[in-house]
Amino acid sequence: MKVFVTGATGFVGAAVVRELLAHGHQVLGLARSERGENELGKLGAEVLRGDLEAPETLRQGAVIADAIIHTGFIHDFSRFAEACAIDRTAIETLGGAIENTQKPLIVTAGLAFLDAAGPLAMEADPAFPPSDAYPRASDAAARALSDRGIPTGVMRLPPSVHGMGDHGFVPMLIDIARRHGVSAYIGDGENAWPAVHVQDAARVFRLAVERGPSAETYHAVAEQGIPFRKIAEAIATGLDIPCVSLSEEEARGHFNWFFGFASIDQPTSSDRTRSLLGWSPEGPDLLTDIRHANYFPAGTR
Repeated sequence: MKVFVTGATGFVGAAVVRELLAHGHQVLGLARSERGENELGKLGAEVLRGDLEAPETLRQGAVIADAIIHTGFIHDFSRFAEACAIDRTAIETLGGAIENTQKPLIVTAGLAFLDAAGPLAMEADPAFPPSDAYPRASDAAARALSDRGIPTGVMRLPPSVHGMGDHGFVPMLIDIARRHGVSAYIGDGENAWPAVHVQDAARVFRLAVERGPSAETYHAVAEQGIPFRKIAEAIATGLDIPCVSLSEEEARGHFNWFFGFASIDQPTSSDRTRSLLGWSPEGPDLLTDIRHANYFPAGTR
C-alpha cells in the first residue's frame, strides 16, 4: 500500500513513516523544505514538496496514494486559530480528493477537550464543537466528511506523545519551569493527562490504515491519566528546581497561554481501539521517559 503522509517530517509523522516502511508499505511524504525532503529520502520514502496551504499538492498526494494519514499541523500557538483553519481546509481537501474511492483516510485530532459522558473519555464521546476558546476542528471536519459518505477515521492523540525528539507539551512545560525557576502544578495537581510513547502512536496509526476505510474514532492512549503533579515533580527533579502548587490565579500568570493545557483533566480509555486493532502499547511510560529520553540534555538546566 502506498500511504500519503502529511506532517511526514514531524515528531509523530516521521515515526509513522518509519513504522509504515518497516512493515512493507510505500510512503509518499509531504515535505515543505529541502531539508525535509532529504530527511524523508534517507528513510526510504518518496517525497512530495509542498505544505498544508497548497491544496493542489494535497489533492495530488491523495490521488496518487492508496491511503492517507494526516498528521500535519502548524504548531505555532501564537496563531493557533489560523493553524486550526488551515488544518480544517486541508482535511476537507484531502477528503474531497478521494470521494467515491473508498481509500482509507486517518485524520489526527487531540484529546484535550472532549464532551465525556463518564469518568473516562471514550472513543464514542464527541469533541466539543470548535469555538473561539478552542478552535481546533479536526474532529468536526472528519465527521463532516463521513456524513458526506467519505469514511474518515479520527486518531485522537493525548496531550503527551513522548519519546526521543519530543518537542511538544512536555518540552514546553520544561521551558516554562526553567524560565520561572520552579516547576508548578495547579491546586492538588490531580488533573490527569493521558499519554503514549511515539512508537506506540505510530503503530496504532499503521494498524488503523491497514484496517481499511472507516469512520471510527481511535484513541492512541497507553496511560489513561497521569496526575499533572507527578509530571511537574519529574520536571523539577530533571531541572533541580523546586516543585510548587499554585492557585488558579497564580497558575494563569505562571503558564500564560499554556494554562488551558496545563489544567487539562481528561482521563481517557483506549479499550475500543485496542480491541478493534489488536493494539497493545509497549513503550516506556511518560514519567520514565522524562527521566531517560534526553528531555534535559547536558548544559540546559
